[in-house]
Amino acid sequence: MRWIRLLSLFLAGILLVCGVGRVSLAAASDSLVVIVYHEITDPGTAQIPDLAVTPSNFVRQMDWLRLNGYHFVSVDQVLAARANRKRLPSKPVLLSFDDGYRSVYTEVFPVLKSLKAPAVVALVGSWMEPQNGLIQFGDKKVPRSEFMSWEQVREMVKSGLVEVASHTHDLHKGITGNPQGNQQPAASTREYSISQHHYEDEFPYQKRIEQDLHHNSQLLAQELGRKPRVIAWPYGRYNSLVSKIATDLEMPVGLTLDDGANREDAPLSRLRRIMMTQDMAPGDLAVEIALRQADTQDNARAAKIMHVDLDNIYDPEKAQIERNLTQLLERIRTMGVNTVYLQAYADPDGNGAADAVYFPNRHLPMRADLFNHVAWEIRTRTQVRRLYAWMPMLAFELPKNNPVAAHRVITQRAESHHLVMGYPRLSPFSPKAVSVIREIYADLSRRATFDGLLFHDDATLSDYEDASRFGLSTYQKWGLPSNLAAIRRRDDFLGRWTNFKINTLDNLAKDLAAVVRINQPQLRTARNLYAQVALNPKSEVWYSQSLDRSLQNYDFTAIMAMPYLEKAQDPHGFLKDIFEKVREKPGGLNKVVFELQSTDWRTHKDIDSKELAQSIADLYSWGARHIAYYPENPHRGQPDSRLIRPVFDSKSSAPLLSSR
Repeated sequence: MRWIRLLSLFLAGILLVCGVGRVSLAAASDSLVVIVYHEITDPGTAQIPDLAVTPSNFVRQMDWLRLNGYHFVSVDQVLAARANRKRLPSKPVLLSFDDGYRSVYTEVFPVLKSLKAPAVVALVGSWMEPQNGLIQFGDKKVPRSEFMSWEQVREMVKSGLVEVASHTHDLHKGITGNPQGNQQPAASTREYSISQHHYEDEFPYQKRIEQDLHHNSQLLAQELGRKPRVIAWPYGRYNSLVSKIATDLEMPVGLTLDDGANREDAPLSRLRRIMMTQDMAPGDLAVEIALRQADTQDNARAAKIMHVDLDNIYDPEKAQIERNLTQLLERIRTMGVNTVYLQAYADPDGNGAADAVYFPNRHLPMRADLFNHVAWEIRTRTQVRRLYAWMPMLAFELPKNNPVAAHRVITQRAESHHLVMGYPRLSPFSPKAVSVIREIYADLSRRATFDGLLFHDDATLSDYEDASRFGLSTYQKWGLPSNLAAIRRRDDFLGRWTNFKINTLDNLAKDLAAVVRINQPQLRTARNLYAQVALNPKSEVWYSQSLDRSLQNYDFTAIMAMPYLEKAQDPHGFLKDIFEKVREKPGGLNKVVFELQSTDWRTHKDIDSKELAQSIADLYSWGARHIAYYPENPHRGQPDSRLIRPVFDSKSSAPLLSSR
């Protein structure tokens, strides 16, 4: 099943690189490294060739770990360390092997015995139960003999080196995840019934997972004399709900494919693993370990970002949607981007607010159940590593019969030359409005798989906002006048008010991210920031935005470096000024996305692709790492991939590394 192979590769964060830069390969950490293998065989005979490691490469990798001071540890040692009973040795490594292939017994077990190296072997119950014949493996049937027998597993367990983990009983497969029929990981997907036009409800979903995990635990206990203490999630996909089910079933250790280091604060239920693939050499493993220990994977890699309006893909005719999607996928492949910001809301009137959304939810009309489908196709049929759901924070136009629709930001009349944001927004000071927004985000998190949230540029409040009764009441609680003019007249009031509003918006973003992380545990966050906030510190008052705080509170800050939007007289100088401001900030270049415009909205014409390409080249030459463009115009083929792709390709996506 092709999506299984691609998803596994994407979730593993595969990286084959070398070079020089900032992350030291020699900088070792004592945080736990967990490595996962699949088949140890020649790729030509493997069930999933990309995930196969040859026996000779496996031995070389084990030797590299041993010679470089790594110590193989067991699950018992990991649990003892977490219970503060005994520290792990320096540079600890936990080896794991998923799926239960026969080669784990024939090729791996002898090496483990010679090295006295403990390991975890994760078994799929439905593949183990038959004694012979064929078993269903993805979208094909394979001989049962491709997997270990119970006798072989018992021998490995008896050696004292091997701990058997649950790899679920029958969740190592895809199930229908949307009306378009995409097959998605069974453990993290609410199944969609095409015949009944209905998604699985939360209780049946949780019951299905609980029954499966319980069944597999009982099976392993029956055959091996002990219930598993470890769960290895198929394809690395899980969520907080299924993780709790596993913990309640006495499997406190969970193995994922998340990025990052396994420091002491990393939950045992979500240990991160490095997935070994066919073409990874010991040097590549060294790079992966260094990146994990430094926790710099995404920020160290150059992000090349396409910002996509799903409104441009939607069409009343389903067949046309698929043609538009095919066109978009080809554009993504042609442009060579590695990250996509994908619109999850509908804004057909172009006022910047969500009239509807592209996923089932409790509060807004659904224009089409499309976000899940498009996101899945991008993640499994293109080279994109990260997909962000682009969502408003406040700009939701609820149906008029919704009582919360009236809980809106009130903008007082400003001077004629003064900045007016214009977006219709729900007030962040209304508890009921915030509750509705949280539920919209929660519904999004259940209906799709994505890697991050991009908060829209509606996350702003001017110095003439918010004059709603909710805002005025809140300002009084802050010890300020309930009169905006009175606040503006005194600098001390104005400064405090601005800080409070910035914190309110940032705290709301954190809250929404926490809601989404229940179903997307490895979520990253990005937010749009107006260019003037970077260029002029006084503009914090106009926008209730702060570059310094954004760098602290979000994984990425996408500055709208759009000279024509800002009516800049010197576009080149405008970009240079923003870059210099960002460079002054500690870590700024690793956390800022320079988002360029590909359309001049004043003239309704495309920016010349030569100019856009030159802007990207200039930013790269100055030292920028992350660049986005907006909008992508797939129907017109703009910007011109023949001009943009070579510039993107000139910047390596490899992380900044050092051999020191």
